Amino acid sequence: MASTTDRWTEQDIPAQDGRVAVVTGANSGLGMQTARALAEHGAHVVLAVRNLDKGREALARISERAPGAKLSLQRLDLASLKSVRAAADELHAAHPKIDLLINNAGVMFTPRQKTEDGFDMQFGVNHLGHFALTGLLLDLMLRVPGSRVVTVSSFGHRIRADIHFDDLQFDRSYNRVVAYGQAKLANLMFTYELQRRLAPHHTTIAAAAHPGASDTELTQNMSGLARKGAELVQPLLTQPAAMGALPTLRAATDPAVTGGQFYGPNGMGGTRGYPEVVTSSKKSRDTTVQQRLWAVSEQLTDVRFSV
Repeated sequence: MASTTDRWTEQDIPAQDGRVAVVTGANSGLGMQTARALAEHGAHVVLAVRNLDKGREALARISERAPGAKLSLQRLDLASLKSVRAAADELHAAHPKIDLLINNAGVMFTPRQKTEDGFDMQFGVNHLGHFALTGLLLDLMLRVPGSRVVTVSSFGHRIRADIHFDDLQFDRSYNRVVAYGQAKLANLMFTYELQRRLAPHHTTIAAAAHPGASDTELTQNMSGLARKGAELVQPLLTQPAAMGALPTLRAATDPAVTGGQFYGPNGMGGTRGYPEVVTSSKKSRDTTVQQRLWAVSEQLTDVRFSV
């Protein structure tokens, strides 16, 4: 049962027995903490990871914390639509249903780089890979009352963020901050448009979350000066990954969550704190752009949703 205060914690997660949760990027950071907490509360958690060796290490660490936890590994490289399709096929074969899909994996501030399919790495991994995965798995969720798709965005969706339809893959020019902003804005627009399409079905909802400033590996691609600055302010602004995972966990498990909500930390300008419903940028709520992005994403991934 949810806490009566604004300090929602892992202890407020309802029992997850019998539920199947797929968590992308679950080998470290926010994803591993999300997977751990769900497993500790009884869910069968599928750690969907690019590197299986790191995935096995994460599985072992979670098992130490939660002996008897129901865990499995799934190889998933979001930078390859071939891998996304293969993972979806394998998940269909292994599971008759999915209750929770946590679109958590992501890259941040990468140098100019393309995915296997020629997409900008940040847009391809953070948005298009998850867009395709969700579309390919949605049939396993629509039959499950109470199922949820939770996509992790960032307050980076406010920083120099726009959907650059004239140069989505940054072929003409590249700025890693602008590319990250586009990808995180796309995560939110995808959530809002997905919820609009799910609403008539009354079984599955879509929600979003952001972790604030959390101590994870995402900053590894910062330039030298920016990284040094981040290291200086880190003790003041960041919070542990377990705290950063709370908005995702609340969006995924709190019975009071409704479709289209966005959860983030409640303190210090949204950088840290306990999870609550927060407001995204005005730009993220532009339905015309949401629908245009959806149509373009379908074309680029060749994935059509059943809603």
